[in-house]
Amino acid sequence: MFKNEPIPTFHLQNELQSEELLAVIFEYMGKITAETDLDKLLKILADLGKSLVLADRCAVWLHNSETHQLWTIVAHGIERVMIPDKSGFIGHSFSTGESIIVEDAYEDARFNEAIDRSTGYRTKSVLCIPFRNSDGVVIGAFQAINKMTVSEIFTQRDMEILTLAASYSGKSLESSILRNELIETQREMIETMGEIGESRSQETGNHVKRVARYSFELAKLAGLSDSEASLLKLASPMHDIGKVAIPDTILLKPGPLTKDEFELMKTHTTIGFNVFRHSNRPLLRTAAIISHEHHEKWDGTGYPNGLKENEIHIFGRITAIADVFDALSSDRVYKKAWSIEAIMIYLLEQRGKHFDPSLIDLFFENIDTFINIRHKYGERR
Repeated sequence: MFKNEPIPTFHLQNELQSEELLAVIFEYMGKITAETDLDKLLKILADLGKSLVLADRCAVWLHNSETHQLWTIVAHGIERVMIPDKSGFIGHSFSTGESIIVEDAYEDARFNEAIDRSTGYRTKSVLCIPFRNSDGVVIGAFQAINKMTVSEIFTQRDMEILTLAASYSGKSLESSILRNELIETQREMIETMGEIGESRSQETGNHVKRVARYSFELAKLAGLSDSEASLLKLASPMHDIGKVAIPDTILLKPGPLTKDEFELMKTHTTIGFNVFRHSNRPLLRTAAIISHEHHEKWDGTGYPNGLKENEIHIFGRITAIADVFDALSSDRVYKKAWSIEAIMIYLLEQRGKHFDPSLIDLFFENIDTFINIRHKYGERR
């Protein structure tokens, strides 16, 4: 349907000189080295490719071996796309490991017109370069579209330039993927350990999932960065891990604890802290903070150290609200779940006493968000 439509008019540019190419490469190397988020790294690499070969658009495609698909979130001007790993020019480049230059996409039988049809874009010239991991296995490919020079055609020089970028990009992406897999493994381990801690006091695994999501939402509302909010979400399931060392006679006691029993119960905060405090990994250091401080109170009457106000880490103050809200709204061995109305009254009474008043205000202003999380992650039966 696009064959007879006019090709978009681009702002034509002159080919980059050697010193200009070097300037682009040095500019992006710093960004690539500093970026730890895979999605953001993909966007940076796409921008690098676009700048190096003067393309109108550039995408970095990665392979999903489980689904046999190629996917991208970085194609300029379009949203996330997934295609079969042998589809179109990019599929051909990936599956054969060959670089290709196409002068007019619509004159080539390998062209998949689906994306053009869905976006209204008109693809003409195309350059595809596969990239490999450290074992030489193709894990994805660059795709540059529509050369923005007078010739409007990608050259052998463009292929050589983008091949060099692809070599560096493959290693960067491999490191990022492995890093993300490590973080995901840590997340699963932490959530599982958190569930073990909660199960000893007959609380469901969904408690830690809800506390994680409450904490994440409240952190964002409080102005924490995306990375800080995500770190809190990943670590908060460990807030009660120290309970694994508390005797069942105390954890499962249906009535009030004696003074001595309560003193022993309070040690779960320092036990959890000691589990993680020697780690240098940000995720586990965050878990140590949360374990240690989620029972501290704004007015200084909490435990284990009687911290007050901003002496309590923001992670501890947020988790305290999330934990209490979920505990009160859930059945426990020593009580039945409270109504939302009763919980709201209690939280308001504890504003400036147990809880950071500004965080409680944010919680109240966005209460529907937290109630929806409560309903979405209800108790497993």
